Amino acid sequence: MKTDVSKFKDKTLENIYNTSIKEDSEKKEIGLTEEIIRNISKEKNEPEWVLDIRLKALDLFYKLPMPTWGPDISYLDLSKIATYVKPKSKMNMTWEDVPEDIRDVFDKLGIPEAEKKGLAGVGAQFDSEMVYHNLEEKLKKQGVIYTNFDTAIHEYPELVKQYFTKAVPLIDHKFIALHYALFSGGSFVYIPKGVELDVPLQSYFRLNAPGAGQFEHTLIVVDEGASMQFIEGCSAPGYNELNVHAGCVELFVKKNACLRFSTIENWSKNMMNLNTKKCIVEENGKIEWITGSFGSKVSMLYPMSILNGRGAKCEFTGISFAGKGQNIDNGLKVVHNAPETSTLVNSKSISKDGGVCTFRSNVWVKKNAQDSKLSLSCESLMLDSISRSDTIPVNTLETDDVSFAHEATVGKISEEAIFYLMSRGLSEDEAKALIVSGFAEPIAKSFPVEYAVEMNRLINLELEGTIG
Repeated sequence: MKTDVSKFKDKTLENIYNTSIKEDSEKKEIGLTEEIIRNISKEKNEPEWVLDIRLKALDLFYKLPMPTWGPDISYLDLSKIATYVKPKSKMNMTWEDVPEDIRDVFDKLGIPEAEKKGLAGVGAQFDSEMVYHNLEEKLKKQGVIYTNFDTAIHEYPELVKQYFTKAVPLIDHKFIALHYALFSGGSFVYIPKGVELDVPLQSYFRLNAPGAGQFEHTLIVVDEGASMQFIEGCSAPGYNELNVHAGCVELFVKKNACLRFSTIENWSKNMMNLNTKKCIVEENGKIEWITGSFGSKVSMLYPMSILNGRGAKCEFTGISFAGKGQNIDNGLKVVHNAPETSTLVNSKSISKDGGVCTFRSNVWVKKNAQDSKLSLSCESLMLDSISRSDTIPVNTLETDDVSFAHEATVGKISEEAIFYLMSRGLSEDEAKALIVSGFAEPIAKSFPVEYAVEMNRLINLELEGTIG
């Protein structure tokens, strides 16, 4: 039986993610000062309570220490970063009203096409502001709210106040304080009790400007007995200037509710990704994290689940890829704060050309979390002898009444497997691509079909070294 090698023959995959347009911003703020924070708030016509949060966060940012572990980020100079870049486009409810050059970027990324094929709603952010947001009428009639975060502050202030900063407090760490000082853009989602969305919502965040930061805030509340899928896409073209991403995701999963949160991050290799994500899960609720982490010069991202109710569940499925000059430091944090809670983790990483992948897990099982179950599996594949992969688990178990398993494996690509595939007609590069594809397949299956295809495309671009 002859192996079909056609899908491994393309040596010049088109990197659509590197598409950019000439910077055409309406307003641009460089650096981090109280005046800039006040200007951002004034630009958005925010209520006083939002400005108070921004100013308190700014003060905290200067007081809180830099991380003393993980990748070196000491060279970050915010005085040279464009911390707010407003595109020359207002918020639009129809795709045709988005400016043509911006629309063309998202068209190439497949955003409107994905909406037509199987999404209940789409948001698109360009630099610091959302330029498009839309939700199916039938969901609006069910009470579903899906809008950009600025609109939510003005139209649903009490609902926003109830949850904003409650999962991720300002004092969490230095870069979340930075986020709350500068946050702009992002999405707000509320799913009413008992409403089950059978098609996903998606927000896509595109950072176009060189030397800029993006600080979007996503807040999702899935009320009792409700369920939904949310897909988050991120990308940026490559530049010779440092870009920064310090977004925040706050998730609330109520009693008997379920949320699947999927992310494909494809930042360019001049990006410092300092994102923060946290979910609070109540009784018999379930959070599913599905992540694909690509690009980035440096990434520090550890989605956190706080299992507050009996029977609450967390599932984490993720893959990361580090190539030359990349340090991808990802993982997760879980707090078991109630009986019969459970965590299931399946993490994979791939490193090549001297890239560094690190998986950190921090699991805390509290005294009252009897009969909890945890299973963590971490697999790493190194494609050469100069790359690095580390697994760093920290486990705190305050009760003996717990089932806990942690397995970690690190391996190099098999020379025997490469030889066998080459004997079947593949080149060495094609053989490696096939092995890596098989290694990543269990993760790809967790994504919706279109995004599984995107993940495989990104892996092939990484293997070619053509991202960023």
